[in-house]
Amino acid sequence: MKRLIVATVGGMICGGICVWLISGSGGDVAAPILWQAFFSRTLIGVAIGLSTYKMGHWILHGFILGLVFSLPLAFSGLMAPESPDYSAGSMFFFTVLLGGIYGFLIELLTTVAFKQRK
Repeated sequence: MKRLIVATVGGMICGGICVWLISGSGGDVAAPILWQAFFSRTLIGVAIGLSTYKMGHWILHGFILGLVFSLPLAFSGLMAPESPDYSAGSMFFFTVLLGGIYGFLIELLTTVAFKQRK
C-alpha cells in the first residue's frame, strides 16, 4: 500500500511538471488538455505502484510502464492542429519519450528514495 501511495504522489508531481511545461510553451492551452496531461502522468504512478510485472530491473519497469501509459495522451496529441513550432509526429514522439522518463523518475523515487520494492 505504501508503494502505491508513493508512486501515485510521484505521478502527481510529474503531472504538475508536465502541466507547467505545457503552460509555459506559449499560447492558450485549454483546461481539459492540462487535466488530461496531469491525470495521464498520475496514471503512470498508479500503474507503477500496482504493477507486479518482473521486468529484470526497476529502471526498465518504470521506463516501459511510462511509455505504455503515455500512449493515450500521445494519440490525442495527434489530433491537435498543426503548429509551425512542431509537427504532430514530433509531439507524439516527445510525449511518449517524456512518459518513459517520468516513469523512470517515479520508479526511482519509489524504489530507491523511499525503498518501496515490489
